[in-house]
Amino acid sequence: ALQNTDVPVPRMYHLCEDRDVVGSMFYIMEFCQGRIFWDAAIPEVDNAQRTAMYEEMNRVLAALHGVDLEAVGLTDYGKPGSYFERQLGRWSKQYRASEINHIQAMEDLMEWLEKNKPADDGQVSLVHGDYRLDNMMWHPTEPRVIAVLDWELSTLGHPLADLAYQCMQLRMPPEGGNLSGLQGKDREALGIPTEQEYVKAYCERRGIDHIDHWEFYLAFSFFRLAAIAQGVAKRAQEGNASSKKAGWAAQVVEPLASMAMQIVREGA
Repeated sequence: ALQNTDVPVPRMYHLCEDRDVVGSMFYIMEFCQGRIFWDAAIPEVDNAQRTAMYEEMNRVLAALHGVDLEAVGLTDYGKPGSYFERQLGRWSKQYRASEINHIQAMEDLMEWLEKNKPADDGQVSLVHGDYRLDNMMWHPTEPRVIAVLDWELSTLGHPLADLAYQCMQLRMPPEGGNLSGLQGKDREALGIPTEQEYVKAYCERRGIDHIDHWEFYLAFSFFRLAAIAQGVAKRAQEGNASSKKAGWAAQVVEPLASMAMQIVREGA
């Protein structure tokens, strides 16, 4: 669907729906020769490239949210409208199902989110769901995204959910594993825009005057990630985790919820 849009994706060659061939449906896509970066500070490049890479991520995100759903045939890719209401219900249920210990910060966060849910403003776009630096394949030498990867959480939803999710990640500690952030880093010295500058650039690209309820969108992003981590922790406890490193998840639920509540108390 995205092949002829401004969103860079691998070329898809074939989808086989015949399960008898290899035992399940499968697809074949282009091999993209490029680079993956895991550290949000991108120490592998210089300041000029870092600035250009953050600009590129911003451009691609705006392009993603600007996709004409009808033109590309994605109007039935998810339920339109009431995105945050549905997401809150879904992830609250998931959290309760995988709860191990009582975490007061999560209780406070869920209560605040429910009470401060903004009215549905009618915005609907394709959302990636996990838009971050390491889910992009970068050109071998240029600060250019050649393929956005890992679309498992994509759906139709509210575009600001993706923007807030990426900004949430950048607020996290540098040693956050796959979600390494920029907390405590001197962004100016690194050539990386501030959150305000990044959001402003996105808004300019999409013709948005201002964003209301930014604290809610950020807090929701922390909540969703905490709920996902709680699920991983529960599976690890039961011996069903897909990775031997899943034990980390139990350690991050409370800090994520606490960071969200700090935003709620102090503002974004």
